[in-house]
Amino acid sequence: MRIKSKKPEIRFLHDMGKVIYDKRWLKKAANFEVYYMHRGIKKKGELRYDITVIPAQMLGQEFTKTKGHIHYQNFQELYKVLKGKAIFLLQKAENKKVEDILALKAKTGDVVIVPPHYGHITINPSKNTLAVANWVSKKCKNIYTAVQKNRGFCYLYTKRGWIKNKNYKIIPKLRFEKPLKKMPKSLNFLEKH
Repeated sequence: MRIKSKKPEIRFLHDMGKVIYDKRWLKKAANFEVYYMHRGIKKKGELRYDITVIPAQMLGQEFTKTKGHIHYQNFQELYKVLKGKAIFLLQKAENKKVEDILALKAKTGDVVIVPPHYGHITINPSKNTLAVANWVSKKCKNIYTAVQKNRGFCYLYTKRGWIKNKNYKIIPKLRFEKPLKKMPKSLNFLEKH
C-alpha cells in the first residue's frame, strides 16, 4: 500500500515498553519498528485524516498493537479498515476503575467509532499487514499517561486468547460488538467535544 505523505512517525518497541505484557521477552528484544503513523494526509474543515500501518509480528506472547491512548476532553474518532483484519479494544476507565471494555473485530471496509471518554488500542491479530485510516478533530489531543501507568488496557490479546491485565483490581467482563459496514453520511459529530 503506497501512502502519499511526508515521512511517517514510527512507534518503536522501546516507546511501548510500559504497555508490553511479556516483560521477559522485552528485556532481550531489539528496538524494532512496531507501526507507522502517517498523520494529516488530508484535511476536511476541522478534521484530520491519518493512516496507521501495523505489520504482522508478535510482541512476545502478545499480538502487535498500538500503544493506546485516551482523548483529551470528549472528542470522538472514526476508524476504517483499509486492508487486513483488526481488533479495536475500547475501554472507559477512571484511574484503575474500568466502567466498560469492549472489542470489535473488523475487516477491510468496516468502520468503528470511538465514543467520547473511551481509550482505544488497535490490534493486528493476523499474519498480514493491517492498515487503518482515521478521521479526528485537529483539536483532539492524545493522552498516554493513564494507559502507561496501568501497563495497558485491562485485557490483553495473546497467543492464548484474551487475558486479564493484573494491574487492574476489578474489571468488567469483556463485551463484543460489531463494527459498522459503511461510513456515516456526515462526519460533523467528530468536530464536537
